[in-house]
Amino acid sequence: MEALDLDLIAAVRDATTIPLAVKLSPYYSALASFAHQAVERGADGLVLFNRFYQPDFDLETFEVVPRLELSRPSELRLPMRWTAILRPQLGPAVSLAASSGIHGGTDAVKMLMVGADVAMTTSSLLHHGPEHLRTIEAELVAWMTEHEYESVDQLRGSASQSAVEDPSAFERANYVRTLRSWTTSRDVARTTGS
Repeated sequence: MEALDLDLIAAVRDATTIPLAVKLSPYYSALASFAHQAVERGADGLVLFNRFYQPDFDLETFEVVPRLELSRPSELRLPMRWTAILRPQLGPAVSLAASSGIHGGTDAVKMLMVGADVAMTTSSLLHHGPEHLRTIEAELVAWMTEHEYESVDQLRGSASQSAVEDPSAFERANYVRTLRSWTTSRDVARTTGS
């Protein structure tokens, strides 16, 4: 299947001269390798990630039915992680667009910091309307001002895997530390004396 996808990218590249962005799935067997191969076949940019819409089953009608669920801010972690990993590997010549879970200005800040060229938002606009772009922009500008960033270019990539103090934080090897970061409300109450 991956070879067919790569052949399709190459065929589209051969058929057109306009910039080619490829929206990827996070489910390739070796995502970083596939991303490199997509670029080698002619992709000028990658969109991380395609959100697959999954059907539901209606227990009253016994029918498979479409159920659109808009993304939630917690979903930005997967594209954020892979953007951070791929940015230093692919370099600045390849455009990276982060998609899924971007609902506010601080979500856009995170994506830009890990190396995205653009943070895409659809669900928040469907939920709040197109005027929500003003809110996202205002939050982004306020955060940058508070943290003394003069431009998006200065912000972009400042927290990619190659720029952070602990690059393993973006890798699977950090799994145990991530599990240890979870605490229950009982644990919090016990440590705070509540």
